[in-house]
Amino acid sequence: MDFSFTAEQELLRDTVTEFLAARYDLENSRAAARIGAGWQPQVWRGLAQEVGILGAALPESVGGIGGGPVETMIIAEALGGALVVEPYIDTVVVGGGLLRRATGKRAEDLLAGITEGAVITGFAALEAQSGYDYTNVATIARRDGDDWLLTGSKCVVTSAPLATHLLVTAVADGEIALFVVDVDPAAPPAGLTVEPFRTIDERPAADLTFENLRLPADSLLLAQAGEAVAATLDEAIAAVAAEAVGIMRKVVGDTVEYAKQRHQFGVPIASFQALQHRMVNMHLELEQAVAATYLVTLKLTADPVERAKAAAAAKVTIGRAARLIGQESVQLHGAMGMTEELPIGHFFKRLTAIQYEYGTTAHHTARYAALTRP
Repeated sequence: MDFSFTAEQELLRDTVTEFLAARYDLENSRAAARIGAGWQPQVWRGLAQEVGILGAALPESVGGIGGGPVETMIIAEALGGALVVEPYIDTVVVGGGLLRRATGKRAEDLLAGITEGAVITGFAALEAQSGYDYTNVATIARRDGDDWLLTGSKCVVTSAPLATHLLVTAVADGEIALFVVDVDPAAPPAGLTVEPFRTIDERPAADLTFENLRLPADSLLLAQAGEAVAATLDEAIAAVAAEAVGIMRKVVGDTVEYAKQRHQFGVPIASFQALQHRMVNMHLELEQAVAATYLVTLKLTADPVERAKAAAAAKVTIGRAARLIGQESVQLHGAMGMTEELPIGHFFKRLTAIQYEYGTTAHHTARYAALTRP
């Protein structure tokens, strides 16, 4: 099988990498995440207007380039290598994926806004009782004339404090439906309570409570959203797997370089055979993660069962690799590995968080078993 990129895809990769190398400073990013706005709006505008990657995988009809899963994989890996906190996966992959599967002018306008960098979305799906089951929805939307009234709660909605629009799942007329809620991050609408917090990897998130939140009729994007949500989440798993690969490439490279520079007993610690074995194990885990990411990326257009199997396998492989590579890199750096001053600690936090995004390793092991059971 040929895994080589086209000339256009290689250009996309080089363009994104060069932009981030010139414009994305890790120290400034961490400061913005910890004590600032949680992100850098000027970088987001640059990604939209200067590099144009926010529309790379979106339809040409809404101002996008019309790319596909491979383009998303290339972009996500580059963003991971720079530890970008801006909400690319939440907005472009998840938000864009759901809106592509919706119909009507409202969805088209929102997609165009994502391409321009003006729309940021948060996906409000999980609830306290849900676990990682996105079909376990207790939030209710009921009709009130031409409007809808939304009541319920959602937890750990990443990017919600930044979002201009929330995409919310709720039971309407007996089906899981998808609604859009316009929000002003500084002044949420009446009936919506936002409780913001930071995740362990310093990303903005929030718990949401809806109390008879009134929505206009065109807020209903999908009356039957189950398959759209399932397909979009598998695309998100592929993207976060690519992000993890970008992070792990950086972590493995930095660890090997550190081992060459750090001396003990008068020689580089990279010369110690026991440490060489551990770094080889890191590299092997990385290569397996790359293969799993390629597989799920190519399977996103397959039938739902094959797509789901590839997504589950990728999440398990990525979870195992992220755990081993993250922990080994910190140990091989010694106590310095967990300091704020050294980048490795920040990469480790993100790798730890990725193990739990869109389902844990255990959850997707069980999912894969269920999908392959006779």
